[in-house]
Amino acid sequence: MLARVWSGSIVGIDAVKVGVEVDVSGGLPGIVLVGLPDAAVQESRERVKAALKNAGYAFPLRKIVINLTPADLRKEGPSFDLPISVGILAASEQVSAELLGDYLFLGEVSLDGSLRPVAGVLPIAAAAQRLGITGLVVPADNAKEAAVVQNLNVYGFNNLWDVAKFLNEPEKYQPVKLDGVQELRRSAFTGADLKDVKGQAHARRALEIAAAGGHNLIFVGPPGSGKTMLARRLPGILPPLSFEEALDVTQIHSVAGLLKNQGSLMSDRPFRSPHHSASGPSLVGGGSFPRPGEISLAHRGVLFLDELTEFKRDVLEFLRQPLEDGYVTVSRTRQSVMFPAQFTLVASTNPCPCGYFGDSIQPCTCSPRQREQYWAKLSGPLMDRIDLQVAVNRLKAEEITQQPLGEESAPVRERVQVARDRARTRFTEQGLRCNAQMQSSHLRNWCKLDDASRNLLENAIRKLGLSARASDRILKVARTIADLAGDDNLKTSHVAEAIQYRTIDRMQ
Repeated sequence: MLARVWSGSIVGIDAVKVGVEVDVSGGLPGIVLVGLPDAAVQESRERVKAALKNAGYAFPLRKIVINLTPADLRKEGPSFDLPISVGILAASEQVSAELLGDYLFLGEVSLDGSLRPVAGVLPIAAAAQRLGITGLVVPADNAKEAAVVQNLNVYGFNNLWDVAKFLNEPEKYQPVKLDGVQELRRSAFTGADLKDVKGQAHARRALEIAAAGGHNLIFVGPPGSGKTMLARRLPGILPPLSFEEALDVTQIHSVAGLLKNQGSLMSDRPFRSPHHSASGPSLVGGGSFPRPGEISLAHRGVLFLDELTEFKRDVLEFLRQPLEDGYVTVSRTRQSVMFPAQFTLVASTNPCPCGYFGDSIQPCTCSPRQREQYWAKLSGPLMDRIDLQVAVNRLKAEEITQQPLGEESAPVRERVQVARDRARTRFTEQGLRCNAQMQSSHLRNWCKLDDASRNLLENAIRKLGLSARASDRILKVARTIADLAGDDNLKTSHVAEAIQYRTIDRMQ
């Protein structure tokens, strides 16, 4: 007898519908699995055989042919265990096949018949809903994740026995219900608070501007000046994730297998901090079957690169395209996929190899040649893509012991939200989310300068040797400063403040 069960597979961060056809017929007992399965799918034959027996079902001692369609799509991972098990039970007439055409099945099967969670359930659930699938059957630990998708009946089970009972008597079971919007509203930010930062008014201001405009930022200062502490507090002043943004973020982390123990939607903006020994593929994504890298895991959030100059230069060059375009394309022999990568880059570095150039307490021991070689690790095109370059000085002794705590994150986040709302209203027809995404045509419309401001910017370009891209960055930052001040037009003070956030240009 032939049975057809629907399942799904991940391609990049998208999902495709996969058919699992099971034919039980006469012949020598055995299992033939075709349809470009990888090693994990091939091994499902032994897992399923043991699981069905241990769950109390008869395993057909006949020839079983399993075909995964479409045949030209490579299938990988253990998520086909459950649909293969259901297909064998239906083809051997041990469960009803009536619902198989309306439901999609995902899950890994243990040898005792219990179901284990798998990665990529959310994008598959979203694809199932678009394709008109009525419901989704998944392991219980994946149920809340899948239930985020509206208008899709999601059933979560702990073992094969429960799945079989559901197929035979579906009216006795209720789908998992979850209001993703309400869940997101009830979530509270659990990260670090800006109030813990003492002093550093200039750096805090730059952090607020970066959050309000989505600008990339680099902190330059000696060891112990608080660069990392400041960077880790940026997510706390960013606007909360909208439901659509939370879905985007959760889908990426689901594909990467990082949601198995995190419930449904991710409510906090991502904060990713890869080590400086990270390779290029680990940043942008890769593998024979490409998976998202750190920059995609930071989508809608923050990518923090501590000790930026310790990263290999060729690795840093991988960042240039996603910083400009908001996505990264990973091409392999079998396929080419595109991963979203709209993140705010925050980096930190020392001003020289010894770390104390310009420090008021400890003298620098580096020669001019050593400092020049140190900064040569960072290419000009990469630095042009960083809007805010901020010097962070070490606190004095009395500032450490007597300085009161700083402003909390909550009021700063409110100001950031107001500035973002102004920008979003302004860009309604352009489809932009923040000032950092503006292109040249937008700058001409929204960053017009008066004569005094234009002369100030021209002098800065000549004196600092700024490129056209760097001058555009100044205008974007000035636009954000104006939004924070509630001004519709750019003023000389806005441009002047934006120019001072070019610390590295002044050091060259």
